[in-house]
Amino acid sequence: MSITAERKTALIKEHARDEGDTGSPEVQVSILTERIVNLTEHFKSHHKDNHSRRGLLMLVNKRRSLLDYLRNKDEPRYLDLIKKLGLRK
Repeated sequence: MSITAERKTALIKEHARDEGDTGSPEVQVSILTERIVNLTEHFKSHHKDNHSRRGLLMLVNKRRSLLDYLRNKDEPRYLDLIKKLGLRK
């Protein structure tokens, strides 16, 4: 269910704005999206796992807040990120 260190490093390298950037909204949203995808796959076989479902909802809300922040701060970066990650507006 969790994300591996190698995958997290790859996501950081792919979405970082400059060297050593781990806190930008793009990096945070990409990591959250990976975790959400992993949890969604988990629920296909464990549909009664309500404790993890609560965690999924918290991740989705956190991602939504970061995307709203990015949209208000810099619209082109927001549009580029959702296109890259394949998210809906």
